[in-house]
Amino acid sequence: MTEHELLLIPVPALLTAAALGFLLKSGRALAIAADIPNDRSLHSRPTPRIGGLVLLPAALACAAALMPAARGLLLLALALGLLSFADDRRSLPVMVRLAAHLGAAAVAAGLLLAGADGWRVALLALVIAWCANLFNFMDGADGLAGGMALFGFGAYALAAWPQQPGLAAVCGSLAAASAGFLVFNFPPARCFMGDAGSVPLGFLAAVLGLWGVRLDLWPGWFPCLVFLPFLADATITLGRRALSGERVWQAHREHYYQRLVRMGWSHRRLAGAAYALMAGCAAAALALRQASPALLWPALGVCLGGFLALLGCVDRMWRRHRSQS
Repeated sequence: MTEHELLLIPVPALLTAAALGFLLKSGRALAIAADIPNDRSLHSRPTPRIGGLVLLPAALACAAALMPAARGLLLLALALGLLSFADDRRSLPVMVRLAAHLGAAAVAAGLLLAGADGWRVALLALVIAWCANLFNFMDGADGLAGGMALFGFGAYALAAWPQQPGLAAVCGSLAAASAGFLVFNFPPARCFMGDAGSVPLGFLAAVLGLWGVRLDLWPGWFPCLVFLPFLADATITLGRRALSGERVWQAHREHYYQRLVRMGWSHRRLAGAAYALMAGCAAAALALRQASPALLWPALGVCLGGFLALLGCVDRMWRRHRSQS
């Protein structure tokens, strides 16, 4: 990738912001896909759900041009985005969505682990499918999923440069498109990302993170720490719901970020706190990549312990809120 090609990385941000601005100003956005409030929602009025429909093509077109070797994986993400847009328009059966996610994850795992044992491919496919879904679960508050994509893929891009400029460009394109989307999604949001954006972004967060591990750009813990704000909230919440016998595939308002809003936090305050955590996790991951084992593991323990302590504080606040209401 040449220096001139690097100048293309901001293009997805401009395309995304321009296209969303046009659609919102035209008055057609709600007709394309609308998020209608229900008892599980954190918003109170119908909002266009078109962010992913614009963000994804803008990012993937630029990424595919800058790194042809990634086109197979990017096409899988685009296919997931198209299926998810159909789900945004008219809810698809859970089993159809799950089969598509697992199928795309299995193909991606096979590409990443060509020649590996079947059980390794299957395990990796489950990890990728879970990441696609957890990103979707966490897309429920203004600015949250867009911010995670901006910080997460931005950290990937910084870590990949200059050893793998192509991969850095792919990740930079996704971060740039997310920044363009946030122009209209930062609280108060004028549009939402929808499944068409959140599912393929979660898929790519896992796939590109694993690709970096395969290229020896970063260790396996690096993507986990970068995306820890989403991984921890979604995984702990799902585990808690599963242990209590609830239907984990049904929509709910029990995530930590949802509880904060239900306790009175504004979407803007939540976004600010979340961005601080995202930036902190990304910075820690970048700083610790070259750390010695003697420093690395205690530092990772502090990061994880500190994050779990924050979630514990939210749990205590929630119990006090419930007892007073």
